[in-house]
Amino acid sequence: MATFDVKKRDGLARIAVFAMDDRSITLPAVLDTDEIFPDLPGRGFTHVPLGADEEFASRYLPARKDLPVTLHPAVPPAAASGDGVMIANWHTALANPRNYTDWLVGLKTQAPPDTAWYAPGAALPSNAHILCYTGFDLFDFTAVDLRTAQHIFCLPEGEFPEDTMETGVCGCEGCRKGDLAAHNRLALRHELALIARFIADQQLRELVESRSRMQATHTAILRHLDRNYPFLEERLPVVRSTRLGAMTGESLNRPEVRRFADRVIGRYIPPQADVLVLLPCSARKPYSLSSSHRKFSEAIGGRAFELIVTSPLGLVPRELERVYPAAHYDIPVTGYWDREELAFTADVIAGFLQKHPFRRVIAHLDGGALQAARMAAEQTGIGIGESCSSRPTSADSLRDLDGLLEGERQVRHDPVRGTLSWQFGLAVDTTGMSMRWKLPNLSVRRGREYLFSLDPGTGLLRPTFEGWQYLPGVYRVRIDDFVPQGDVLAPGVVSADPAIREGDEVFVEGPSAVATGRAAMPAFEMEASHRGVAVRVRKIKKL
Repeated sequence: MATFDVKKRDGLARIAVFAMDDRSITLPAVLDTDEIFPDLPGRGFTHVPLGADEEFASRYLPARKDLPVTLHPAVPPAAASGDGVMIANWHTALANPRNYTDWLVGLKTQAPPDTAWYAPGAALPSNAHILCYTGFDLFDFTAVDLRTAQHIFCLPEGEFPEDTMETGVCGCEGCRKGDLAAHNRLALRHELALIARFIADQQLRELVESRSRMQATHTAILRHLDRNYPFLEERLPVVRSTRLGAMTGESLNRPEVRRFADRVIGRYIPPQADVLVLLPCSARKPYSLSSSHRKFSEAIGGRAFELIVTSPLGLVPRELERVYPAAHYDIPVTGYWDREELAFTADVIAGFLQKHPFRRVIAHLDGGALQAARMAAEQTGIGIGESCSSRPTSADSLRDLDGLLEGERQVRHDPVRGTLSWQFGLAVDTTGMSMRWKLPNLSVRRGREYLFSLDPGTGLLRPTFEGWQYLPGVYRVRIDDFVPQGDVLAPGVVSADPAIREGDEVFVEGPSAVATGRAAMPAFEMEASHRGVAVRVRKIKKL
């Protein structure tokens, strides 16, 4: 019997423990796989071409027997939870990014989520990043040993002639001994160890974007996968413990970026205001801590609703400036916006203005941000006033902004209502609620009832048992008839709200107990997995 237990997720990539018989392996890993799958070398009919149709593949693929279970894009998977699964000939898919993505999405959607994925004969130091990013866990030395036989020197940056080993580009033990086979194997081990480090830090995407620059097909796979937004978004955490690095053009298509923008347009409820002011972003985050935004707020004087225009997120409402990733992203600041940035940001601004009409819209912007606002105005037919005669922070521009807002009424900002709407998709009546704010902590009460606290690391609100009463029917996890003794494990989950993603605040309810906590996996994994922590519990109440 085999088991597969995920310890850390970063999208499709996992750090996990795969156990068979008396042996356990921490993944991702590379090894001589006949050590754990001894019958595999003698198993016939496993190398059915990936492009074969269902009739052909069904005729020749071996019936499920010993592990690993062979999967094929045209045949429903026969794998069960805990199994090791193998996709033969996956190295051929790397040459066709569209097929790679289509086959991957189909296979991942159908197979149990708690299975270890093995790509035989595929892994090289130069492609391990894309294999792990797309959900493969286990690899062998076949591909690097073949490169050794071909007198090819392998590095994460590519494959080179054997004499490259003599140039000092690598100082591993294999290179010091002049042993090409040892170097190639060590290079693959080293790259997988580095990938595991990035998975642990939840920054594998940043590594993949940088590595993929060396191979056009890898960049194409990344782009095709990003276009499968519903599939990828479901598997990505709603918050991370580290920054979001937006260093390349692909960052605009990251599902986390699109999710934030979609929620700003589709979920977020702004305060009642007649006037909207569009403001530039700042290097310091949250923006309100920067000297430029202190000047903006002083000039506005609470007489308008403030939206920050930024790449790659598009728009950040002032009330959401602490919510991940608004306060947790880095982007190269050059003063130049390319066409993709302009188009994406303009679409977000246009979508927001069409859903939330304002009597007046003022763009206190310059450069690319102003150009994006003008493009949005043209798309929507909504007039936008401009208040910058020079730089937004200049005395004359701030004076003009103040003058344009003369006579406007004060806006009652409600960060609790705004954050809850973005986070849970509900319009919460916050009448009578009071906030106690002592940075970086915030607590929300109604009378003596303690309802919500702020997670300073993510900007999300954490509901108490009383707070969940204001969030009816959403982000619920149903469990069996037991009282959790610590975290809730996946086998105990009966059902989960499909909206739940890793990192979401959730309410656990069962016949014998209720609990509050944070989701450790998305809803579909909670329902389908046989191992692993589903919810990291903060408080439990027996019924």
